[in-house]
Amino acid sequence: MKKERLLFIVNPISGNTQKESFPAFAKEVIDATRFDYDITFTEGPKHASEISRQAVADKYDIVVAVGGDGTINEVARSLINTDTKLGIIPSGSGNGLARHLNIPLSFEGALNLINKGLSSKIDTATINNEVFISIAGVGFDALVAKLFAEEAGRGFFTYFKIVAARFQHYKPKSYELILKNGERIKTRAFFIAFANSNQFGYNTTIAPQAELNDGLLDVCIVQKPNIFEMPLIINLLLLKMIHKSHYVQVLKTSELIVKRKKNKVINLDGEPVKLKKNLHIKVNPLSLNVIIPRTDEEKKHRTSRLFHQS
Repeated sequence: MKKERLLFIVNPISGNTQKESFPAFAKEVIDATRFDYDITFTEGPKHASEISRQAVADKYDIVVAVGGDGTINEVARSLINTDTKLGIIPSGSGNGLARHLNIPLSFEGALNLINKGLSSKIDTATINNEVFISIAGVGFDALVAKLFAEEAGRGFFTYFKIVAARFQHYKPKSYELILKNGERIKTRAFFIAFANSNQFGYNTTIAPQAELNDGLLDVCIVQKPNIFEMPLIINLLLLKMIHKSHYVQVLKTSELIVKRKKNKVINLDGEPVKLKKNLHIKVNPLSLNVIIPRTDEEKKHRTSRLFHQS
């Protein structure tokens, strides 16, 4: 059987994980009878996209992002609507997409998943033609992404420190949303998240009912809570129940326009990007093939089939 060609694209500065050990893990774990593989380390912003684009041209079967959601975004955007599969070795700060997909957070576990080779197509989305795989957002969410990118340290403590320092003084902004069905919503919001997957990372689940293969975004309009209610809000995020809060309204749509008063930074899979004040957001259904764990339903079906065959 012909071996599959595999390329690992490693972001050496994402998250707190030391990437120097990754080649040794890959050599130890990857099934050499199935794969021929190469490893490339990125050298700066957007480099992962360049490498990934060339990998598609060079007919690699699988391109693996070794990093966080920002790295996954850079790698994946070149794989959309191609035959090349995306693999994920989560080693960023929040690892939101990997957590949604139940991908192991260890090098060994994620590499073993690639050995199994099960894949599924997921939706991607764009905001003014900029691709996002997991979550984009405006408002406080985007401000935190901008400040987080400027910090030397990474991890949950840095994220929490920024939120705590800026929360009280941040004023909600005015937005007008125009959904695909023509519905118009005017609101002043703390932030608005456009969720393809269910969470920002760190298991903070902003859109508990979001699915990666339903052709829809969960548009989460969040009002600013009282500071004394923040412990409850945090608990609801961690318990995947934030959609039950009266501070949160969730709408589902495949496309929308968001009108803002200023050209400000947005959050694009955890990375800050400045876009024009009017935003056009839409889903690209089932456009990316991703290596994933076997679902519980598939496990049950397989077990049942084996039982009846025995």
